[in-house]
Amino acid sequence: MRGLEAVKALLPTRDDYDFRPSVVRVDVLAGVTVGVVALPLALAFGVSSGAGAAAGLVTAVVAGIVAAVFGGSPVQVSGPTGAMAVVLAPVVAAHGASSVALVSIMGGVLVLLAGAARLGRLVGFLPWPVVEGFTLGIACIIFLQQVPAAVGTTAAAGQNPFLAAVAAVAGAGSEVGWTVATVAVVAVIMLVLPRLHRGLPASLVAVAVATVAVELLHVPVPRIGALPSSIDATLPSFTPGTIGDLAGGAVAVAALAAIESLLSARVAVAITRGGPPVGPTRPDRELVGQGLASIVSGLFGGMPATGAIARTAVNVRSGARTRLAAVVHAVVVLAVIYTATGLVSRIPLAALAGVLMVTSLRMAPVGTIRDVVRASRSSAVTFAVTAIVTVAADLILAVEIGLVVAAFFALRTVARAAGARREPLPGAAAAGDEHIALFRFEGAMFWGASERVLAGIADAAGDVRVVILRLSRLHLLDATGARALGDTIEELEASGVTVLVKGVQERHRHVLAATGALGRLGHEDHLFANLDDAVAHARFHARAVPAPSPG
Repeated sequence: MRGLEAVKALLPTRDDYDFRPSVVRVDVLAGVTVGVVALPLALAFGVSSGAGAAAGLVTAVVAGIVAAVFGGSPVQVSGPTGAMAVVLAPVVAAHGASSVALVSIMGGVLVLLAGAARLGRLVGFLPWPVVEGFTLGIACIIFLQQVPAAVGTTAAAGQNPFLAAVAAVAGAGSEVGWTVATVAVVAVIMLVLPRLHRGLPASLVAVAVATVAVELLHVPVPRIGALPSSIDATLPSFTPGTIGDLAGGAVAVAALAAIESLLSARVAVAITRGGPPVGPTRPDRELVGQGLASIVSGLFGGMPATGAIARTAVNVRSGARTRLAAVVHAVVVLAVIYTATGLVSRIPLAALAGVLMVTSLRMAPVGTIRDVVRASRSSAVTFAVTAIVTVAADLILAVEIGLVVAAFFALRTVARAAGARREPLPGAAAAGDEHIALFRFEGAMFWGASERVLAGIADAAGDVRVVILRLSRLHLLDATGARALGDTIEELEASGVTVLVKGVQERHRHVLAATGALGRLGHEDHLFANLDDAVAHARFHARAVPAPSPG
């Protein structure tokens, strides 16, 4: 029964929707708004990935509907994104545009399995500086990838985006003035129009104005070109060798799809706070929905899908309450495919480049970057390393290295907080107290701190005859720490110092027993639960036992 309930939690239900007329009305209006915003982005991300504008449109429609129905967020909008375009670009360069559909299916299967395995909550372990550094790196890559189209050239397949941008500028031809002007018109409209009227879709208006201007002036700039007038399902051809060649790309696609979708869902939750209730977000179901969306998108010749933060934000701010809004957004894009592909095919590539350049600038707000850098030196370093590796090497590698850097600083902080501090004996002083050393352990005793923590105990100065180790405030103890503690006890006992241990916590008994640490005490009665009893026993030993000889 419990297994059946777990499966049901990953599937759509009637409670996903609210068909009251007032809710349906706001969902439909929100969906239309997002669809208008999504259209130029879907075209641009399809072109940017190398899969083509048609793949971007198909993904917005097919993946948008599937993820809305099966996903775990009631207001998430899914489709092609800039981050996914960045991951797909080297795959297309190495294996051709025909490989995108198969990579989408393979990556979708991995994401689906991750959701079924209940891995959705793991994204909560990503540190904030890593997420922001990753986002900034993607924003830089998206901007750099648009430079060739902005100057009327094409980039070499698989080339680093920074080097490709430099080469594009250096090799710009006579049409550079027209393409740059097209980009400038789009950028100005997208930046200025929201200040004049927030209700207008700035990116769509910008692309429309640029396209009309280019048509009227007969400007010789590259266009999107022919687009399909329908959506048809086709199973991509493959061989076992092809699957092996694309395995690395599929893993990268799956990792990015999971991370970006869950982060976008978290952003949606934050935006909806204080507004009308929209229902809970289920991370595991979200992965299942995104996995299915990528699989079905691949079957229709589309790209891998993820939750789109910008479109999700527009959806929430437009008043969306249920996943009906995301479905409507996909239907709007579908209507364009069946009624207006001729017009869309005339859109200049430079106009889409302008849309993505402005979008990339908005992905990394200066205020957020300032907050990360000012938070602490460790967060600034983690943020910078993640961003640099994202641009210079690989997105997944950047997250991995960012996590390693963040873990290093976290462990260093924990290690610095750990210590064994000598403190006076409780109560009234008694004869022989000068021969007793009481150490209180605090924080963590693990592989990164044990040597430093125990160094002062082994070197206890003076004619100490008894050492009391208080472990009741020790929060963390791993095998390395327990082993080092046992070595210290053995060293002190060998030099003639009696060691008493007080306050061993129940959760630490197993590791202490497994490493034999407590077995190195001089007597089994040297383990105490009460400090007064330990001190009384220590005073007895201090009076009865002669001071250890030096050396």
